[in-house]
Amino acid sequence: MIGLTATAWSISPAFASSPMVTGGLTSQPIGHYEFCKINPSECSIRSRNSVPERVTGSLWKMLVAVNLEVNRAVTPMNDFDIYGKDEVWAYPDNGVGDCEDYVLEKRRQLIHKGLSVSNLLITVVRKPDGEGHAVLTVRTDKGDFVLDNLTDTVRQWDETGYRFLKRQASDHTGHWVTIREGQAPLVGAVQ
Repeated sequence: MIGLTATAWSISPAFASSPMVTGGLTSQPIGHYEFCKINPSECSIRSRNSVPERVTGSLWKMLVAVNLEVNRAVTPMNDFDIYGKDEVWAYPDNGVGDCEDYVLEKRRQLIHKGLSVSNLLITVVRKPDGEGHAVLTVRTDKGDFVLDNLTDTVRQWDETGYRFLKRQASDHTGHWVTIREGQAPLVGAVQ
């Protein structure tokens, strides 16, 4: 594992990870579909900037700080307890949320800090226990990193222990692409 604290930001090329290999377009998670109906401007951004973020000391400190700040600011609570129904993706403006809500807030903060939306990708994974989960993938020149509400540690995607299923396309915020094609979808989706 590489430097994971705000002060240990240096990543040598020997420790750089390969980026995720994505496949073709796939179904959008139902929660994201519903989120997009309420927030259409957030789901129609087409990006031509496909250059990953360059890892610098300031970028690394920013990623670690945002991950830690949001993890501490939001109290975990499932959608049913908050909204009375499953799969509601929303900003945790009321201080509570589930994994997708943490992801949306981290993404919003990093966009506000100047990172490209094409490098901040909502990602659906399967945890080792088989449960579905969402994380934020940050594309960089040193590989793809994951910001996760289950840990304050920013990790390379291939060091998480998760099985990666799909994520937002880097060129369109309303499109989703497969990862490691051939695995079954994890969350309800719109065909």
